[in-house]
Amino acid sequence: MDSNQLPTSQSIARQVQIYLEGASGKKPLVPTNLTDLEREAKKRMSPKGYGYMAGGAGEESTITRNREAFENWKIVPRMLQDVSTRDITTDLFGKTLKAPFLLAPIGVLDLAYKNGDLLTAKAAANTGIPMIFSNQASYSMEQMAGLMGNNPKWFQLYWSKSNRLVESLIKRAENSGCEAIVLTLDTTLLGWRLRDLDLAYLPFLEGNGIGQYTSDPVFKELMKLDLPEDPNAPKRRVTLQSIATLIKLAQNYPGSFFKNLTSGEPIKAVQTFINIYSRPNLTFEDLPFLRKLTKLPILLKGVLHPEDAIKACEYGIDGIIVSNHGGRQVNGAVSTFEVLPEIVNAVGHKVPVLMDSGIRTGSDIFKALALGAKAVLLGRTYCYGLAIAGQKGVEEVIQNTIADFELTMGLAGCKAVNEITSGHLKKVN
Repeated sequence: MDSNQLPTSQSIARQVQIYLEGASGKKPLVPTNLTDLEREAKKRMSPKGYGYMAGGAGEESTITRNREAFENWKIVPRMLQDVSTRDITTDLFGKTLKAPFLLAPIGVLDLAYKNGDLLTAKAAANTGIPMIFSNQASYSMEQMAGLMGNNPKWFQLYWSKSNRLVESLIKRAENSGCEAIVLTLDTTLLGWRLRDLDLAYLPFLEGNGIGQYTSDPVFKELMKLDLPEDPNAPKRRVTLQSIATLIKLAQNYPGSFFKNLTSGEPIKAVQTFINIYSRPNLTFEDLPFLRKLTKLPILLKGVLHPEDAIKACEYGIDGIIVSNHGGRQVNGAVSTFEVLPEIVNAVGHKVPVLMDSGIRTGSDIFKALALGAKAVLLGRTYCYGLAIAGQKGVEEVIQNTIADFELTMGLAGCKAVNEITSGHLKKVN
């Protein structure tokens, strides 16, 4: 095969680009050091926006554990393996991915940068990396898909209390060219997130992150229904802050600002969203309903126990994503990396297993693949790139991640993804 057809020199090209531009006095748009990346992003974001993106549940021990778990395994490089050409592509559901990672679904990307969902879609298209559209995006999947052309895209589904809405979202995802459905399981209740609570901030109350809903015909029908008032809800007070929130809501909601300000429709949309958003009584027995709705591959995201993975296979699920929601839902939960081998062993080769939560570097990706993951999801790092430099920031984070992974793979003695095995790792703790 012609080596030009393979992404064999992306790492070298990226390094050369950075060094040559440096010789002309130009540094990268985003830091390659991930601590600096987050620090710089924090400067660009509002305290509320950064708290929502960076924060986790409780004392955030799960976030810490997600990172620490990778240090329990060390890479054992092999020498004299001829890694002069390197192929980092991987096959998933009959498609060839440019690299073994996708952009994880992250809601309310506008908190990082204006039009964040749309800019991220453009960056994914320009780099050829699949994007998983968030169910909590501020723009519709149709708008994002329109910017991506034939580039790979998936859709994340939050199963609401309305099965009609679920069906509508699935059909829209199919019509938008999405190639898989990612059902997120771990947000049937909202985690106890101290940063958001201390700031008393939830972006959805300002109309952020509900673009998939307000663009949906079934949701618009649900908005017309009279919702019962919660007798335990606190009485709303008119304050300067409540007026400011109403103004932001009118600005964020589709349509004319002045119409939104006077019609009450944005408030109705938020009330409807809050009323139907989560479904705590969801069980495995509901999965056949979803299976009947689509022929697309269905992956369950949020699996942390091997018995749940086995049961998912029994219900005909096509893939597993080992995830703890980036540590945002349960404080003190197991890390995804430490349970990954158990889940891979439990499902065998029945379905592909992916992983997120804690992935930051090329070596993280290498380790995950070595322990059986087919691919991983990249989350906060691309969000931080977005906060720093918009679309170009996301593209640079993706380029850096590809280069880091390719170099790690080659220096470990592997010239292709399928050569990465557990034999390249040593457990030290």
